[in-house]
Amino acid sequence: MTTAIFSDGHALTEEEFLAIGETPERIELFDGSLHVSPGPTPRHQKISLLLATTLIPAADAAGLQVLEAINLRVGTDRIPIPDLVISTEIDLDELVVDASDVRFVCEITSPSNASTDKVLKMHYYADAGIPWYLLIDTKARALHLYRLDGDKYLEEAACEAGDVLRLTEPVAVAIDTAELFPPV
Repeated sequence: MTTAIFSDGHALTEEEFLAIGETPERIELFDGSLHVSPGPTPRHQKISLLLATTLIPAADAAGLQVLEAINLRVGTDRIPIPDLVISTEIDLDELVVDASDVRFVCEITSPSNASTDKVLKMHYYADAGIPWYLLIDTKARALHLYRLDGDKYLEEAACEAGDVLRLTEPVAVAIDTAELFPPV
């Protein structure tokens, strides 16, 4: 379950959020409130690792990079932690990556965050102008690829376990769901 936390009844700024420092908890900033969720399941992490391993060679060939679980600035006082992004070359020592450097963002749903990923984060990523959004629905064992059209995402492709999702942008790669989804 994700929890919203406010500090002394006032909205937190990005500066106050970053002053918290590194923590073992997954803390995100959404419009001035902190959202804390439990760590992902091993299944979630396995999917993230397999997806990153699939994307890295294609990203390298395109002069891009794959990053996991970064602080991503998508607006004023909005810093989610997506599961995975494909970005341009950035300073790897910066604490926060700006959305303008991100070409692709991926969220892998967990029981505690599915609605946040499907609604709130999708809206934030579209609003920030990130061209591609991949939503991996672990419960349905499905992939949904969205392309930014104006200020909202349109579904570009979808596939279920056993199918292959082919990306042409921002990298050319085939994602085989038979390899991505570990057996249940």
